[in-house]
Amino acid sequence: MLIWFVVLYLMLSIGIGLYVATRVHSAKDFAVAGRHLPLPVVTATVFTTWFGAEAVFGVSATFVKEGLRGVVADPFGSSLCLIIAGIFFAKKLYKLNILTLGDYFRMRYNRTVEVLTTLCIVASYLGWVSAQIKALGLVFNVVTGGYVSQTAGMILGAAIVLTYTTFGGMLSVAILDFVQMGVIMGGMLYIGYIVSGLTGGVDVVINHAATAGKLDFFPPPDPWQWLTFLGAWMTMMLGSIPQQDVFQRITSAKSARIAIWGSVLGASIYFCFTFVPMFIAYSATLIDPELFNGLMKTDSQLVLPTLVLQHTPLFAQAIFFGAVLSAIMSCSSATLLAPSVAFSENIVRGFFPGMGDHQFLQVMRGSIVVFAGIVLGFALYSNASIFKMVENAYKITLAGAFVPLFFGAFWKRATIQGALAAIIGGLSSWILIEVLVSKADQAQEYAYALVGAGQAVPPQLIGLGVSIIGMIAGSLLPQWVGRPTAHEDIHAALHHRAAAETHHAETVHRHES
Repeated sequence: MLIWFVVLYLMLSIGIGLYVATRVHSAKDFAVAGRHLPLPVVTATVFTTWFGAEAVFGVSATFVKEGLRGVVADPFGSSLCLIIAGIFFAKKLYKLNILTLGDYFRMRYNRTVEVLTTLCIVASYLGWVSAQIKALGLVFNVVTGGYVSQTAGMILGAAIVLTYTTFGGMLSVAILDFVQMGVIMGGMLYIGYIVSGLTGGVDVVINHAATAGKLDFFPPPDPWQWLTFLGAWMTMMLGSIPQQDVFQRITSAKSARIAIWGSVLGASIYFCFTFVPMFIAYSATLIDPELFNGLMKTDSQLVLPTLVLQHTPLFAQAIFFGAVLSAIMSCSSATLLAPSVAFSENIVRGFFPGMGDHQFLQVMRGSIVVFAGIVLGFALYSNASIFKMVENAYKITLAGAFVPLFFGAFWKRATIQGALAAIIGGLSSWILIEVLVSKADQAQEYAYALVGAGQAVPPQLIGLGVSIIGMIAGSLLPQWVGRPTAHEDIHAALHHRAAAETHHAETVHRHES
């Protein structure tokens, strides 16, 4: 019965996605849902994009092992990322009427900066999307009692998400997110209610966690531990801002005001709701300590699904796995779409500037298929946990893309030379320290003096610091690289693009009539 429920739910989701795909007529519909989404849908798509595999399996398992201090990156850092993006960046980016963040980097700096930052953004999604595919494999394996292997489950899950995302793009993703948000919230709260009855109440679980030190948030007064703590927090909080999925949700809204409030509300709901799977997972250690403490040592990601399968009725199992599938599918479709759109718009289109709208739409769909294949391969051969795959995804954008975005938006003196120095300096220093630290871990006596600082300070923070220095110095020193596009030229380009899109919309309307 549980398997048939999962099959029915998947077929229904694909059906909705494919039906919505019939409303996609242009690249703008595909990439940013035609910029027509109301506040409830924007809020839902912000929430469900982030409430994925890492929130259900990764964050909950990490909390059971390390407590609140271990989940500083997610949900604390990730929620603040969405709030910062909504308050400080939403209005600025929305009024530009562009498809991707790469478009902004090209307009603010030049083509070279556009390509470099886009490559950083696309690469950062490899770990994040792979984590969702890995979680789908885990769910299918658990639901079928091992009949479907995790490998086969990953392939099946990738194929399902690829189907409706390729045809419907952002429009299908947004509508399904709105539907799935209700399933996620209702399902998780229902399981939380059942589990609280098995433990003797919510207060029993909270008191036990507090006694065990799991609710201690800040590290002890040790500067090196604080650096590690802040490094994890800032990686997710700042490294997630220059991300295409965040930008797509902002620019898909009906207005700048909806973009701001959708991001803030989605972040707030996400932050509060992530504590539900944490509560459920920690409750497992009280319900059956021997079984679940053993799972924590072998595969902590199995704690939640095992608890539901062994200690809840069939109806609750169906609700739980429906909610989990909703969460993972929503997140994976969004994170599969974002890098594919960015790559098509900011890499491919630059080589074929005369490409028509229909051709560009096909290029975006083809990019999704290719990226899905790459991600599936990475998920199949990676041994990293779901939480670590997501947490590591944002190091590259923190070191290589955040500074050009931030300084470009808030510092008028930022130049092309400064942006290039920030990108190259930030990425080079981050990669160098990562490599040296890795080698030092393998042979601790080798080059210890060189990497001693790197072992104490997270490498991505060193990359961020070098990137900031590079931007400031590169912008203030004599300019050897061309200056950024003048503001009047940017606005002229935006008016030209808006006129072209209006003409295309009128053509489509006449054709439909």
